[in-house]
Amino acid sequence: MQTTGVLVLAATPIGRTADAPARLADELATADVVAAEDTRRLRRLLGDLGVTLSGRVVSYFEGNEEARTPDLLAALQAGERVLLVTDAGMPSVSDPGYRIVAAAVAAGIRVTAVPGPSAVLTALAVSGLASDRFCFEGFLPRKAGERSRRLADLANEARTMVFFEAPHRTEAALTAMVEAFGADRAAAVCRELTKTHEEVRRGGLAELVAWASEGVRGEVTLVVAGADGAPTVDSDPDSLRAAVAALEATGVERKQAIRDVARRAGLPKREVYDAVHR
Repeated sequence: MQTTGVLVLAATPIGRTADAPARLADELATADVVAAEDTRRLRRLLGDLGVTLSGRVVSYFEGNEEARTPDLLAALQAGERVLLVTDAGMPSVSDPGYRIVAAAVAAGIRVTAVPGPSAVLTALAVSGLASDRFCFEGFLPRKAGERSRRLADLANEARTMVFFEAPHRTEAALTAMVEAFGADRAAAVCRELTKTHEEVRRGGLAELVAWASEGVRGEVTLVVAGADGAPTVDSDPDSLRAAVAALEATGVERKQAIRDVARRAGLPKREVYDAVHR
C-alpha cells in the first residue's frame, strides 16, 4: 500500500545565511520536491549553503499558490516529501503556505516544520515592549481608509501588536497609528533585522513618524504596545493641560494631543479642550 508523503515547512534566514537552521541543508538536499516562493533566491541560498538538490523545484508564490496547491497535494499523496521555503522566515506567516497546509491536513497528510528565524519573534524580542502576550497583524491594507478602519478596530487591543510594513509605506502606517492609538503609544520600528544595517528605533508613535519622514529603507517590522501600555491621565484640569502640553512639546499638534489625552483620561474631547483653553 502506498504511504503518503510529508509536508515540511522550513524556515529560511531573514538576514544572515549563518542563521539557517542546521537541518535546512539536509532537508533541501533530500526533498523530492522543493516548493519555493522565489526560485532565484532559492538558488542563491543553495549556493551559500553548499547544497545540491536531488529533487525537483517548483515555484510557489502568491500569484500561483491557489493553482499549484493541488499539484503539491498530489505529490504528497503519491508518497513524496515536499519541502516548502519562502524568501525569508517561516512559510505561512504572511507568506505562501497556508493553502497547502490546510489541504494536507484535510487529506490526513503529516505536516511538520524545520523551526528557525522569524522576523515576528525577533522584532518582538528586541523591541523592549511586553512580550508575554502579543498578536501578529501582518501587513496593513494599502488604502488609507481601509488601513484606518483596521487600526481603529485594534485601538483597544491590550496585547503587544506586531506588523509587517513596506519601507515606502512606513511613515503613512505610523501616522495612521498615531490617529488610532495616540501620539505617545510606545512602539519600535525594527529595520533590516539580523542584517549589516540592522536598526531598531524605539519611542512614541509621533516621534517615530518624525524619524520615518526622512525616508526608510529595507525590511520593516513594527511593534506597538497594547492599549494597557499607554499611561492614563487624571481627569482634573491641571493634569489634562499638563498632558496636552507634554505632547505638544514633542511636536504633536494640539488637536491630536487633545484627542490622545481625552482617550487616556476617558473623557469627551470637548472637556479636555475646555480645560486647555480655559
